[in-house]
Amino acid sequence: MLSDDSKMKEKCLLMVDRQIRQRDVRDEKVLKVMEELPRHHFIPRESRSMAYMDEPVPLGLGQTISQPYIVALMTEKLDLRPEHEVLEIGYGCGYQTAILSRLCKRVYSIEVLEELAQQGRENVEGLGITNVEYYTGDGRQGWPEAKEFDRILIAAAAEDVPPALIEQLKDGGKMVLPVDEWGGQSLLLLEKKGQEIIRNFVCYCRFVRLVHK
Repeated sequence: MLSDDSKMKEKCLLMVDRQIRQRDVRDEKVLKVMEELPRHHFIPRESRSMAYMDEPVPLGLGQTISQPYIVALMTEKLDLRPEHEVLEIGYGCGYQTAILSRLCKRVYSIEVLEELAQQGRENVEGLGITNVEYYTGDGRQGWPEAKEFDRILIAAAAEDVPPALIEQLKDGGKMVLPVDEWGGQSLLLLEKKGQEIIRNFVCYCRFVRLVHK
């Protein structure tokens, strides 16, 4: 008989294979990290039976952990390298944060909801991850110190791309985010080329709204 840990590991492997790999996410680095990270570790105990389902899971406070496929797709679109510094807006439970931390040099994560921010930080640090900086505040304003980032990921939908985040994206950098467009939400990949911002449509999506401070 399998132990509870073994059962969760098996469910995690099946999640990556059936929900992600078979839906054309091909970055083996992303797939490997998601196979290794215990998604149930980031989910409230009362909802852990949903941890490896192909859907968002409620976290409380009106927030969710995103569908596994969307997490993988957004991460893949960032095209992360080991030397990159990444800004993450809306780190929530910390699952996306943990994935990013395994694929880049350093993650700078912002969460506006104090209770969720504390829990997310504890979740990440509980796995021994140390290359993350945390800030509780309004993600629309970007990182509080003057800094530019190689990549930016926004895990909540805004009306449009916050100008402060465009300013903090390095020339040649990429940003992935959901935005409200034409009565729905679209996942976009932005690339900064000098003064030009190239917008690429990825897919339709559904995220919680980006919360103001």
